Parts: sequence; C-alpha cells; structure tokens
Amino acid sequence: MPLNIPSIDNRSYRQLLDEALARIPVHTPEWTNFNESDPGITLIEVFAFMAESLLYRANQIPERNRAKFLKLLGVPLAPASPARALVAFANDSGPTETVSLPAELELRAGTVPFLTDRALDVLPLEARAYIKRELATEDQQVKDYYRLLYASYHGDEAPTDLKLYETTLLDASGRQGVDLNVDTVDGSLWIALLLRAADKPAGNGLEDWAQLRDRVREQLTAKTLNLGLVPLLDGQTRRLGPVGSGAVEMGVGLLSFELPSLPPDGRLPDDPARRVAAWKPLVARELQDVLAAPGVVELSLPASIEELGLWTNLDPLEPGVGDFPPDLDDTGLAQRVLTWIRVRPSSAAQARFLWAGINASMATQRVRVFNERLEPGSGTPDQVRKLVRGSVVPGSVSLLAIHQGSRETWKETDDLLAASGEIGRRDATGTEAESAASAVFVLDAEAGELRFGDGLRGKRPPAGAELYASYDACEGAAGNVAARAIKVGPELPPGFSVSNPVPAWLGADGETVSAGERQVARYVQHRDRLVSTADFELIARRCPGIELGRIEVLPAFHPDLSPNEPGDAPGAVTLMVIPARDPKQPDAPQPDRLFLDALCRHLDSRRLVTTELILRGPVYRGVWVSVGIEVMGGYAPAEVREAVKQRLAEYLAPLRRRPDLAAGFEPGMQDGWPLRRPVTQRQLMAEASRTPGVLQVNDLLLAREDGVAVAELRMRALELPRLAGISVLVGEPLSLVALLGTAAAAPAGEAGGITRPVVPVPFIPEEC
Repeated sequence: MPLNIPSIDNRSYRQLLDEALARIPVHTPEWTNFNESDPGITLIEVFAFMAESLLYRANQIPERNRAKFLKLLGVPLAPASPARALVAFANDSGPTETVSLPAELELRAGTVPFLTDRALDVLPLEARAYIKRELATEDQQVKDYYRLLYASYHGDEAPTDLKLYETTLLDASGRQGVDLNVDTVDGSLWIALLLRAADKPAGNGLEDWAQLRDRVREQLTAKTLNLGLVPLLDGQTRRLGPVGSGAVEMGVGLLSFELPSLPPDGRLPDDPARRVAAWKPLVARELQDVLAAPGVVELSLPASIEELGLWTNLDPLEPGVGDFPPDLDDTGLAQRVLTWIRVRPSSAAQARFLWAGINASMATQRVRVFNERLEPGSGTPDQVRKLVRGSVVPGSVSLLAIHQGSRETWKETDDLLAASGEIGRRDATGTEAESAASAVFVLDAEAGELRFGDGLRGKRPPAGAELYASYDACEGAAGNVAARAIKVGPELPPGFSVSNPVPAWLGADGETVSAGERQVARYVQHRDRLVSTADFELIARRCPGIELGRIEVLPAFHPDLSPNEPGDAPGAVTLMVIPARDPKQPDAPQPDRLFLDALCRHLDSRRLVTTELILRGPVYRGVWVSVGIEVMGGYAPAEVREAVKQRLAEYLAPLRRRPDLAAGFEPGMQDGWPLRRPVTQRQLMAEASRTPGVLQVNDLLLAREDGVAVAELRMRALELPRLAGISVLVGEPLSLVALLGTAAAAPAGEAGGITRPVVPVPFIPEEC
C-alpha cells in the first residue's frame, strides 16, 4: 500500500463559507437574511477567509518536517555553481605602454558580473593566429610550376617534396577549430604579434616604421605575455587512476612556445644551406591544461629588444617557406608584424584549437560582498547567522568577529565535530590539555547560512560580538553568457576593451527542494561514497554544472582491454555518459571535455582508493534502414510513413526524447538502446508493424555504415546504433544503393618510394 501523505484539511474558502451558512438554521433559526449585505454574513466571510489562511499554513507542516529532517541529516541542497569564462583585453587606443591590471577586476555581461582570477600585463599589441593549411586540391600543373620555382632552394642538397599551403586565420566564430596534427603542413600554430592599427606612423618610410617597432619592443622586454588558448572540446576519454598511482595532469608540458632565434642584426648567412629559420623556446607557465580546457599560458619575453625582431634579409621567395612564419598576403598587415610565436605540440599531444589570443585571463562569474554586518553573537550554542545573498561560492567566506576591542578571524570547516572546544580536554592523568578553541563555522552555501559550534565542538561567538562576513555569490546558470557578451569593465582604463571569444561554461543553478528531498533516501544508502553500481549512478546525477541524460555503469570493465566484457578487469569501473543535450549532434549526443572534467572532479573525492574510474561517451555505429509497408484504409500514407520513421528513430535512439513512443517499447529500453544488444532485421520489422496505420511490412533492408547489407548488426563494448539514414515507402523498400547514393571512390594510394623532406611553400592565389 503506498504511503500517501494526506492534507491536514483541504477545505477551500467557498467550502468553509457554505458549511458555516448551512449551520445557521440549526443554531439560530431566527436568522433568515443570508444576503452578502448582512453584517453577520460579512463576519462569516471574514472567518472563512482567515480559516483558509490558517489551513494553508497547517498543510505546510509536513513539508516543514521534511525540510527539518533534511537539515538533521546534514544533507544540504547542492549550491549553484559559478560560471567560468576566458576574456581577452585589448589596448585599442590607450597609451603605447604596458598597463598592469589587478586581480579581481570587475567585468560585466549586461547585469551579470565577472571577476578576473589573476593580475596581468596588457601589452600594447594586437595578435592574430594563423596556420599553414594544406591545399585541398592541388593542380599538377601548378605543383610543377612551384617545384621549378623552388628548384634551387637549399642549393645542392637532397631533393625536397613541396607542400603547398594557404595561410589561414584561426577564427572562433566558425566553431570548426583546427587539428595541428591533421589540418596543417607543419603541425604548428603561429601567433603574429602586431603593432596596433592606431599606431601607424605619421610618415610611411622604412625608418618611421623601424622607430615605431623599437619603441613598442621596449615596452615588451622582460614582460609577461598572457596567451589564451581554447581547445576544440569534443568527446574524449577521461581516466581517474587508483589513488597514489602517480598520474600526472594530461596536457601539461606537451606544448612548446618558441620565438625566432636571430643571427646578429637579423641577417641570415649567404650560404643557401644555412638560410634556415631557427627557433628558441620561451619560458612558459601553463596555469591550466590548455589541451583539455580553455586556459592561459604565461610566457616570459626576453629582456633584449634584439631578440624580439625578425629576419631582415629574406629573399622574395623565402617568406613562408620551411620553418619561416606564414606569408601574409596583406602587405599592410605584414608591415605591422613585430615578431612571431610558434606553438608546437609534442608527438604525444592531440592539439586541436578553436581560438588563440593575447592579453587573456580567466574570469569567474561572482560578485564580492565585503564586510556584511550580521546579527551580533549571543553566546548561546549552535548559533545560526543568515547572509543577505544565497548561492554562496563555497570556500569564499571569511568572518571577522570584534569583541571587547579584539579582532578574530573565523574560518570555514566542513565538520564541526572535528573542531576543538572552548574547554580543554583532559588526558588519562586528569591533566587538562592546552588547546585553542576552533574559531570555525559550517557553511550552507545554497541557503547562505553560517552555523557555529556549541562550545564543546567549535567555538561560540561571544555575546555582543560584532560579526562581519565577506564572501562571493554567483548567479548559477545565468552566468553561461554567449560569446562576446562580456564587453564592459567599470574599472578599465580609457581606450581599453574586453571580450570573451567563446561562451562561458560550468554555471549551474542550485538544487531545488523537491530534488533535494528525493536525494535524502539515496544519500542514506550510499553516504556519498562510490561502492555499488547504484551509488555511481545516483552520485553522478548530482554533479553540479552538467545535465546528465543517461549513464551506464560497467563494473570490472575497461574499454581499452580485450575481451571487452564486464567482469574481465577487476578494480576498474567504466561510466558511459550521455549529456541531455548536444547542439552539435542532437540525435547522437557526445560529452565534451568540460562535461567529463566536471564529472571527474565530482566523483574523484568519492571513489574508493583502489578504484580506477574511466569516463567515456558512447561509440556510435551508423545504421541504414529501408522499409516497405502497406497502409490500412482510412490512413494517409504520408502520415503513416512519417510515423514509421519517427518510431524507428526513437527505437534506435541512445536517449529517449518521445515518452509517448517509448511507453510501448519492451522492458529494458526506457532509457535508450541497451548496450551490447544487436540490431536485427526482425526486431525493426516488428517495431515498424506496431505503428498505427501499418497493415503489413513488406520488407526491411538493414545495412552497416559502409553500406554492406546485414541481417544482424552486433554491438560490442560501448557501441550504440546511430540512424545514418532511413527510407519508408509504400510498397517495396528503396534499394540500399539508392539510399546510400553513389559511393565515393576510395582514394588511390600513392606509389612508394624514397622519403623526401617536406618543405611547406605558400600558395599565392591568382587574382584579376
């Protein structure tokens, strides 16, 4: 029998009024005027109104008891998570000098405040990021022309293989990104440091430009260049090894940052074999793993202006060739180049970038509240003080207590029971041990409450003590602002601007009361520790900052080992996670790195020390389906065909979007297509026949992603089907050849031969 909690009294105002009016003839028969104008009726209406208000408050007693029980268990609601953003400053029209900006500089995206994490030097420069992208199609006649043009390159050395490239600007607006190991001919990202457009000299002579470059280079010597990098965030595996396994941060140290290593006066020797570009590494400090998440790298620039220059005696054919920086077609832009920074990944790194820029800093969506005055201390045990703002950022609260002229700073703790009391404890001999009382408090970040000790466990604020709290508060999901939304800074110097090249991330609203109540029973079961399969799923779904659509827990399973079956890898636990939404591919959602990183941080402190945890998205296998049906009389063929498509698409989907259709599926398919379940022709025919309006299914053709027809497609490990294409016709099904279209011819392999060194050569497009 279900435990339904009844209302204490669910009568409404009208019911109370009608009941009171019905009792009048029984108790006072002489009262016969029941019109609303009668003063007695007015008093009864007032009584009914006040009684309804009391009943409303009485019916909240069970809800209050549940909330009180939540507090007694010490299970607070999950607080809001502050959003993170990467911002880039620009000294567009300010003085031509390096300006230092302090930490916690306030920026705004409309009314949403952000604070920078660190101080930085804003250099009077502009920057653009380029790559040497290989030509998509190379005309053999054009290639022969360039081979003849560069036949004398490097003198009489061994013949070289020319790679024609076009200089391509890295632009975050396209959201495509670039893989340095695949999309470039040299595996490098090139950062051009440019003079500002506003600093064009009055005269346009060579000496005027040289003097301007020297003045700007003097502002750069011995300074720190903050280089911001945004990786392309698609799904990747994230692994948490057993505690103490000595794992290192992925990506840190896998990138090298280099400046030109110039000969004296920047002049290359006359010997063709020695006219090559040399590079020297810069001292780099990576504040974040920029291969896994947007971050900033601090580069220490040299102390000499001669080391910030370029080569001065390049031949007309040398710019952009080999290890020289990309050749810029825009002569006005090329004239503004001060120097280049080359970013190269190691052979072990997978470097894919969406944006790169200078004068960058990380920012957090938060607002700082200073010295908020709280209710004075009372000296009683278990005091509670309420902050004005909720959604407090954990770890940001500091409390100052002033009592009888003395100041004391109180700190946040996660457990008052571990704090020492105001009275020293006695040892076995009865001697009182000397120990200072712990001036600590426990923070309920979601509610904005500070709870103090009882004197035995944690110090009590003395009676009359003045309490002042300083803390950070955030706005949750409202901080996930769009790209270029952060563009105002009240304290920015004149002539400065700021922008965020990519959208902010990780902002999440706090947990609701109803969701928190559902977690009480689950929390009592798992106690916030990852032990059983259910613990992994329940705790992962409480991860702040992400919206989890589906999770599969595979104990004793490692996706990189063989055979890939649960139970073969003791000590390993694999979580296959699917986000609730993926704008890039809604039909086949994949978690990106930020999604997996947030889940890693949430689960890391809750797993057992011997557990190796692997987080990964599904591996999708394309499926082609062609169906031929007969339609019942009275049904429109077009509507029935569309209904069959939607039913089969929902049937094969990794995540359920249509509860009305999913209700009719067999058990075990409520969340999506199960892991390791094969896709069979007969299953799909049976499911298509259940569509209203389908008289019969004439035939169904099933094919793999490469177009090969099969009767059954097996799914292994983390594989899930993805509907690559579907056709539903009345009559016979469309052939697979017609469904797939003309197959593209496989690229012919190049003839083997002697490996020649590859020399990147800039391609100059023809112009009228």
